[in-house]
Amino acid sequence: MALGAAPAAQLALLALLGTLLPGPGGAGISIHPSNAIIPRGDSLTVNCSNSCDQKSTFGLETVLIKEEVGRGDNWKVFQLRDVQEDIELFCYSNCHKEQTIASMNLTVYWFPEHVELAPLPLWQPVGEELNLSCLVSGGAPRAHLSVVLLRGEEELGRQPVGKGEPAKVMFTVQSRREDHGTNFSCRWELDLRSQGLELFQNTSAPRKLQTYVLPSIDPHLEVPPIVEVGSRWPVNCTLDGLFPASDAKVYLVLGDQKLESNITYDGDSVLAKAWMEENEEGTHSLKCSVTLGEVSRRTQENVTVYSFPLPTLTLSPPEVSEWTTVTVECVTRDGAVVKLNGTSAVPPGPRAQLKLNASASDHRSNFSCSAALEIAGQVVHKHQTLELHVLYGPRLDQRDCPGNWTWQEGSEQTLKCEAQGNPIPKLNCSRKGDGASLPIGDLRPVRPEVAGTYLCRATSARGRVTREVVLNVLHGQNILDIVIPVVAVTLILGALGTAGYVYNYQRKIQKYELQKARKAQEEAALKLNAQSTPP
Repeated sequence: MALGAAPAAQLALLALLGTLLPGPGGAGISIHPSNAIIPRGDSLTVNCSNSCDQKSTFGLETVLIKEEVGRGDNWKVFQLRDVQEDIELFCYSNCHKEQTIASMNLTVYWFPEHVELAPLPLWQPVGEELNLSCLVSGGAPRAHLSVVLLRGEEELGRQPVGKGEPAKVMFTVQSRREDHGTNFSCRWELDLRSQGLELFQNTSAPRKLQTYVLPSIDPHLEVPPIVEVGSRWPVNCTLDGLFPASDAKVYLVLGDQKLESNITYDGDSVLAKAWMEENEEGTHSLKCSVTLGEVSRRTQENVTVYSFPLPTLTLSPPEVSEWTTVTVECVTRDGAVVKLNGTSAVPPGPRAQLKLNASASDHRSNFSCSAALEIAGQVVHKHQTLELHVLYGPRLDQRDCPGNWTWQEGSEQTLKCEAQGNPIPKLNCSRKGDGASLPIGDLRPVRPEVAGTYLCRATSARGRVTREVVLNVLHGQNILDIVIPVVAVTLILGALGTAGYVYNYQRKIQKYELQKARKAQEEAALKLNAQSTPP
């Protein structure tokens, strides 16, 4: 019976051959080699030797393609080609009408066709368990085939390759912060050193692991609670404790409008800065989201956008002649209150008014109006200021143009003479006699020729005033020599004036007493006459 028949027939033949015993006289059959291991698809030469003492039939039974390549009286050599799988070979012999067999195990080895590390999660949280799968397609014998999990060049674990196509080998590791950006791979190892061969191995393409840390807290959003329509305000959003912070994505959204952000990273922190501008009044939602590892943290704040124009401040009229009544009025929007400087305490409201009789001292006076509006629990202030112009005629007074100057020759002095008025008057000062101009300004030094009496004229469209200015220059004489006598004379004159006042006061009192006494005498005489007259 040929072993090349169907598998069922082959099994029946093997069962039968297993019951056969060696023939009489020690006759039997042997096979060489007794065991063998070859690469898949390779060839193998098998020698069957017969020890029977008489002519007998013997040979090799197998399902494989065989070719007899040599023979002798008691031996035959067969070549097996394109061996694809493990198989048991049998040499048989018919000696003295009895059959005997000898068997060998032929093992076929072949390398895995493909090894792959199953795709990793896009992001892996630090500290959580990570399950990795090595997929191995093909490879034999499986009893000598194993898979090693590698982190870079470091071996993390080793597992035998079981059945299945592809076979899946599982590993579990604890993800670490330092694993971020590290390559993981799978390496199969076919260890045939016990079979007299070597250790064969190959490694899969690496896959890079990305680990991350995202804190459970929400980002910190810094934004003003109220902003004015059309204004620009800075917005900051920060989050600490990120890893890797540089991979975090930050978004700032006002309403449904994404804001352009400038994002900076510092260690484990991220900061997003943007400018906010909104032209529509009302309450708007500002959101900040930080995304890392496909997980987001979000925070939200409400921003109230308001419109609050400057108060309207009017001077009626804004330019007036002296002693003209001016009305100052300040008006703001409904809901706000105004305060006008110079007004007495009045109930707060959106309007305030002040009337004044303008004088020269009011020229260039500033009138300020402050408006206040409460928005979302906060008070906003707006201010407006106007300047009043009062028209008045020229003025030359002692403060701005002193009438008497006395200086020592050779000293350094400053002569001041300034006319006041609106419009600003034109000032002309000329010395009596020769018409020389008054040397207004710095005199360095003071010379005798500037002495004299000057007539100053201030002229404008609103009138004209004059004032005499006397300039004395002392020649080689100390100014105290003049000042002391002048002071003495002034004191004497003052004393004489006081004495004269007292004298006149006493005379008035005496006169009053005489008049009072005379009147009393007249009243007494009248009374006496009335009593002496008969009824």
